[in-house]
Amino acid sequence: MAFPNERGSFGDKRVLIKTIQTLNQHLPGRRLSLTELISMEKPGIKGKDNTFFVIDRVELDLLCSSLPRFMWSRLRLPVIIEMTPDYGKGAARIQGEAEVEALAKVLGKDLHLEKSMIIYMPEVRELRRKLPTTTQYAFVTSLRDHSY
Repeated sequence: MAFPNERGSFGDKRVLIKTIQTLNQHLPGRRLSLTELISMEKPGIKGKDNTFFVIDRVELDLLCSSLPRFMWSRLRLPVIIEMTPDYGKGAARIQGEAEVEALAKVLGKDLHLEKSMIIYMPEVRELRRKLPTTTQYAFVTSLRDHSY
């Protein structure tokens, strides 16, 4: 389906879609649970581009200490930090109950049973500093026409 922009052209949005797809090629084809990763001798995940990302055990330990044990199988890694302009400048979204619970604790926030949370660049930087191998950026945008 094509989306016209203000000038009536479909090409700009197609270019944007292809650009975003290219930016997201590093994302994993399949995310693994915290339980699966801690049981691996060499924890890691394969990206859609066949790159193998080694996951640091220190980060896995931090995430284990951030969640009750029954939630370890629900936490999918790497946690995707969705960079999106849809929530304002510098905003990012984290989705998933276990993901929100774990990252909120790492950030010192008191969030429980939330399915998503919005964070801003200072928090994104803090997460990436503390969890560089267990978080990844994804670039997301809405292609809705906001002029209606």
